[in-house]
Amino acid sequence: MKMKLSHFNYTLPKELIADRPTDHRDDSRLLVVHRKTGTFEHRQFKDVLDYFEDGDMMVLNNTKVFPARMHGNKEKTGARIEVFLLRELNVESRLWDVLVDPARKIRIGNKLYFGEDDSLVAEVIDNTTSRGRTLRFLYDGSYEEFRAKLAELGQTPIPKYIGREPDEEDVDRYQSIFAKHEGAVAAPVASLHFSKQLMKRMEIKGVDFAELTLHVGLGTFRPVEVEDLSKHKMDSEQFNIPRETADAVNRAIDNRKKICAVGTTVMRAMESSVSTDGHLNPADGWTNKFIFPPYEFDVTHALITNLHPAQSTLMMMTAAHGGYDLIMKAYKEAVKEKYRFLSYGDAMLIL
Repeated sequence: MKMKLSHFNYTLPKELIADRPTDHRDDSRLLVVHRKTGTFEHRQFKDVLDYFEDGDMMVLNNTKVFPARMHGNKEKTGARIEVFLLRELNVESRLWDVLVDPARKIRIGNKLYFGEDDSLVAEVIDNTTSRGRTLRFLYDGSYEEFRAKLAELGQTPIPKYIGREPDEEDVDRYQSIFAKHEGAVAAPVASLHFSKQLMKRMEIKGVDFAELTLHVGLGTFRPVEVEDLSKHKMDSEQFNIPRETADAVNRAIDNRKKICAVGTTVMRAMESSVSTDGHLNPADGWTNKFIFPPYEFDVTHALITNLHPAQSTLMMMTAAHGGYDLIMKAYKEAVKEKYRFLSYGDAMLIL
């Protein structure tokens, strides 16, 4: 069957959308999906180590979310404008690719002022899309001081559907405990379930960890607007697979160990850099790979992921890994059993 957008619909009751994290990272629930038997188990996330043995490999995304959402005022009118930082275009010129809201008020040449004392000013120098703009930040200090100023004035970019301002808890919990390389504008949410205690228990059991970096962009969440999925174009995201990670994963492949991608971002990065003999290549670049059923995965045997919105590219990748029919059943099961959905929600382990 040729997959279409309408195949990925399901009804998500509003009360199942998580707007806060669980008290402890590994307290979330875990829906275990067994592909061979087509059966489900209902566990807690901390039980995930029951499914992995000595020498099995977990691959993590160590990207770090930066405080990408800023609020400024337009010169003369003082209109409040939200600016969402997407990507730094030029370090020396302090050029950034951003989204603005409301966009209709923001034209080339406009200046925006940030901070109570207007300590940071930006000028709009280009239109990129209907909401996209290129900003040049006008700041006299060093680059380090400039980045510190952005961090001071920015907010943790929790998803808009949560419907509240981010607080101190979000600063901590919308970031994985192994986040290292800043560059994501959204968290790789499967990572958020891992606690230090759980990782220590997995290490004691002999489970190995390897890290790669994929900086999550907003394009991951951009709605698919074409019924024919082959016509959807993914936005590019920057990723890096170090040589030591590729070597560790390839050893596990050769030793016939289980390899688990922690999140669709990890899966996407790895599938973007596979050799012809089914091993992982080191890589440093960009990927716009769009994975939807049917798809043959070369490297990963297991996937940890959250419960995603209907018709999202994340749900489609999950269905590609677990099998379309089984994953649609799993989503029905998750709704019936009142799992918590989306970024702060519960997890799924596909085996």
